[in-house]
Amino acid sequence: MQCMKDKRVLVTGSGTGLGRAIALAFAQRGAAVAVHYSQSSTGADATVKEIVAAGGKAAAFQANFQEVAPLQAMAREATAFLGGLDVLVNSAGITMNRPFAQTTVEQFDTLYAVNVRAPYFLSQALVPALEQSKGVIINISSIHAFRAFIEHTVYAGTRGAIVTFTRNLAMELAPRGIRVVGLAPGAVPVPSHFKSMPGVDMEQAIREFGKGIPCGFAGTPPDIGNIAVFLASEGARYIVGQTLIADGGTTSLMHFGEDFKQPMTAQFGQGYVSGV
Repeated sequence: MQCMKDKRVLVTGSGTGLGRAIALAFAQRGAAVAVHYSQSSTGADATVKEIVAAGGKAAAFQANFQEVAPLQAMAREATAFLGGLDVLVNSAGITMNRPFAQTTVEQFDTLYAVNVRAPYFLSQALVPALEQSKGVIINISSIHAFRAFIEHTVYAGTRGAIVTFTRNLAMELAPRGIRVVGLAPGAVPVPSHFKSMPGVDMEQAIREFGKGIPCGFAGTPPDIGNIAVFLASEGARYIVGQTLIADGGTTSLMHFGEDFKQPMTAQFGQGYVSGV
């Protein structure tokens, strides 16, 4: 439980959702954590308060990721607070579902600015600190990078860009002692997913959603936090440039609309189709 003792970690977008869970997971293992937020400080302050109350070290730092200069300033402030940096988790991101024909230039530019440009230039700003510590960069992507979903042409594009960015950056930074890896979560419901669905029983919705996932349940934010800690640890030192998919088996399933829990013979009979 102290595998991150004395490590210095910056987690972007860590006031809510997966970022918050990742920040707490590192703190629970002994790391000092810089908690980043973009707009409201409420969630980030709560995260810091929880870490400090448990005896840890943390502080919140604000930066609007739609511009580069604020994130560069935040990088300097966070490393000064931490006294260096061992792990950068690029978790901040925004999503949007829009029909392709209705997507605007502004929406496109906003998603790529926050989801792709920001982690690119934040990583660039923190390379000197990470080179000194022989540190780790973890880029959070999504299974949207590997599977198509209707009305997600922009968001999925940003997640795919992160997978490619991770692989290429890893090759450039490995000789400098910096390890770069990616993490692509599958279905991991968080409260913000249900803000636009008033009256929906969140717990019931999560249980129903889990029935369509091969493992039988949806993931939780702590699941992703635990995996992020592993990827930053010495136990993962031979994982370089890869993006680990954590999705309960979702992308492993060859799905044609059938009930995957039933044997194919029960659904279609037994036979052989040539040329397939």
